[in-house]
Amino acid sequence: MTPIRAIADIQRPDLLILKNDMTMNPLLDFTGLPHFRDIAAAHIAPAIDRLLAENQALIAELITAQSAPTWSGFVQPMVDANERLSRAWGVASHLNNVMNNADLRAAYNENLPKITQYYTALAQNQDLYKRFKQLKNAPDFRSLTAEQRKIIDNVLRDFRLGGAELDDRDKLRFLQIQEELAQLGAKFEENLLDATNAFSLLVESAEALQGLPEDVLQVAREAAQSQGQSGWKFTLHAPSYLPFMQYADNRALREKMYRAYVTRASEFGPAELDNTGLIEKIVALRNDAALLLGFNNYAELSLENKMAESPEQVDRFLRDLALRAKPSAERDRQELQQFAAEQLDLADLQAWDIPYASEKLRISRYDFSEQEVKQYFPEPQVLSGMFRLVRILYGLDIRRGMAEVWQDEVKFYDIYDGEEKRIGQFYLDLYAREHKRGGAWMDDALTRRRTADGIQTPVAYLTCNFSAPVGDKPALFTHDEVITLFHEFGHGLHHLLTQVEELGVSGINGVEWDAVELPSQFMENFCWEWEVLMPMTSHVEHKHPLPRELYDKMLAARQFQSGLQTLRQIEFALFDLQLHDQKYKGAQTALELLTKIRQEIAVLIPPAYNRFPNNFSHIFAGGYAAGYYSYKWAEVLSADAYSLFEDNGILSAETGDRFRREILAVGGARSAHDSFVAFRGREPKIDALLRHNGMN
Repeated sequence: MTPIRAIADIQRPDLLILKNDMTMNPLLDFTGLPHFRDIAAAHIAPAIDRLLAENQALIAELITAQSAPTWSGFVQPMVDANERLSRAWGVASHLNNVMNNADLRAAYNENLPKITQYYTALAQNQDLYKRFKQLKNAPDFRSLTAEQRKIIDNVLRDFRLGGAELDDRDKLRFLQIQEELAQLGAKFEENLLDATNAFSLLVESAEALQGLPEDVLQVAREAAQSQGQSGWKFTLHAPSYLPFMQYADNRALREKMYRAYVTRASEFGPAELDNTGLIEKIVALRNDAALLLGFNNYAELSLENKMAESPEQVDRFLRDLALRAKPSAERDRQELQQFAAEQLDLADLQAWDIPYASEKLRISRYDFSEQEVKQYFPEPQVLSGMFRLVRILYGLDIRRGMAEVWQDEVKFYDIYDGEEKRIGQFYLDLYAREHKRGGAWMDDALTRRRTADGIQTPVAYLTCNFSAPVGDKPALFTHDEVITLFHEFGHGLHHLLTQVEELGVSGINGVEWDAVELPSQFMENFCWEWEVLMPMTSHVEHKHPLPRELYDKMLAARQFQSGLQTLRQIEFALFDLQLHDQKYKGAQTALELLTKIRQEIAVLIPPAYNRFPNNFSHIFAGGYAAGYYSYKWAEVLSADAYSLFEDNGILSAETGDRFRREILAVGGARSAHDSFVAFRGREPKIDALLRHNGMN
C-alpha cells in the first residue's frame, strides 16, 4: 500500500484566524448554496486542510475494517466525504475562474498540489483497490442497482488508469507527474489571462475607427474613461476584439490587434508569460504517464474512457471529414479572395483581413450584417425565448430565484416541473470582465443524488463572456453569441435534468468525454428555427420581432464559410491528436507540427508569427487533451439526434420528452452509444451533419 500523504498544519496567520472555530468557515457549510459574499481567499487552505484530514482518516478506517465491503458501509461513506471536498474545492476553483485576483490565485495555487496529491494517492491506494475488487466479486454485487454496478466498474477502471497496479517506485513517479501537470495547467491558464489583460489599444482619432458600430465605440469610450483616458480603448477580450476585427476599416490597426491576439503568452511578450516551455513539459509528462501505465502514448490513455476505440479510428474520422469539407473550404477561400480583391482592394488578403472581408462578403451576398441582427437579440428577450423552448420541449418552468452571487450582474434561476417541484437551479454569469477567464463553460455546483435527507437538487454554473449592457440599454447578443448561450445551456440541462440518484453517474458524471458535447451541440440547432427565434427577438429600439425577411437571409447564410470553419476545427483536432499520440516523435516542436498539419489540411495559412498553441487552453489547461476531436464526433450524434425533431416537428413535446428520458435523464448510468440508440432507434449516421453543413 502507498500511504496517502498527510497534510501538515502549517502555522500561518490566515489559518490561525480560523482554526479555533472551523464552523466560521463558509466553505465548510454544506447545508445549502455557497455563501459567496462571505468567502475570502483566506478560507480556502483551512477548509481544504480540514476536509483532507477527515477524508484520510475515513479511508484509513475503511481499508482496515474487518467486515466485507458493502455499498452502504464502504462506498457511500467515501462518496459523501469526497463530495464535501469536491464542493469546497469547486467553489474555490470557480471563484478563481470568474474573479481572479492575486489573493485568490495564490490560495488556489497553494492548495492545488494538495488536491492533486490526494486524488492521485487515492487512485493508487492498493488496499482500496483490493476492497473494490472484493466488492465486485462478491455474490451481493448483482443485487446492487445498475447505477451502482456501473460506478464500481468505472472506479476499477480509474484505479488502473490512476496507477494502482504500478510498483511503489512508479507510483511515486506517477504522483509527481500528476502534481506537476496540475501546476503547469494552472500556470498556462494564468499566463494566457495575464497576457490578454496586458494589451490594450488606445485610439484617440475618431477617423481611425471608421466602420465600427456605435455600440462598440460606446463600450470602448467608457473603457477609456474608466481609466481616466480620452479616446477609445480596445482589448483582446472577445467582446472588444471580435467586432474590431470584423468592422474596423483601418487595416493597420486590425493587423496590430491581430498580432497582439495571436502572440499572447508567447516569446513575443514577457518571458514570464511565455507558454512555449509549458507546452513541451505538459506533452512530455503526459506521455511519461501513459508509458508508465503501459500505453504507447497519451492519446491511447485518453481514449480509455471515451467512445472512440483508438487514435487510428479518430484519425480516420477526422481525415474523412476533412476530405468531405475541403472542396467547400476551397470554394469559400476563392470566393473570399476574389471579393476582397475586386470590392475591397485587398489583393493580398491576410489573416487580419479575413473577419473583415468575410463580414463585407456576407453583407454583399445576403444583404444583412451581424450588427443589424444583433439589435433584435436583447438579453431579456433571448433568455425568455430560451426558457420558453425548455417549457415546450420538457414541460419545465424557469424562474428567477434568490441566492448569494459573486458579482452583482450574476443571475440565479430555479427550474420547476409540471407539479411545481423544484428540480434544479443555476447561476448565469454572462458578461466579460478583466479578471474572468475567457470563453464559455458550464460547471457543476451541486450534483443530483439521493442522501439521507432525500434528493439533492442539482445546481450549475453557466458562464459566458458577452458584452455587458451599455447605458440604459440591455445587453445585445450577436446570433453567434445566442448559439453559444444555447450550447452552454445544453450542457446545463444535461447536468440539471438527470434522474440518476448515484453521484458517480449523475448528470455529466461518467459520460464518455467525446459524447458530453451531444446535448450542448443539439441545443444549437434550435437557434436556426423560426418558431424558436421569432419569440426570442425584440428590436432594442422599436421592439418589433425579427422580420421573416431577415430570418430568411440568416438561414440562407447559415452555411456561409462552413467549409472553412469545419477545416479549422479538424486542423485543431488533428494537431491535438498527433501531439499526444507522439506521431511527431519529438522531432519537431508543437508549432512545427501544427504548421505541418496546416499544410496538409488548411486552405488559409496564418502568418509565421501566429502562436495558436500558446493559447490553446482547451488541451493544455482544460479537459480536452487528445480529445478535442470530441466536438466533431459529438456533432455527428447531435445532428443525427436533432434530425428526429426535424422529422416529427422541432417543437414536438413527445420527441422532447423522449430526448430527456433517453439522453439527458440517464447521465453516465449507461454508455452514450446505448443512450443514443435508445433515443434514435438505430446507430448514428453522419448524413444530418453533412446536410447541416452543406456538404451532402
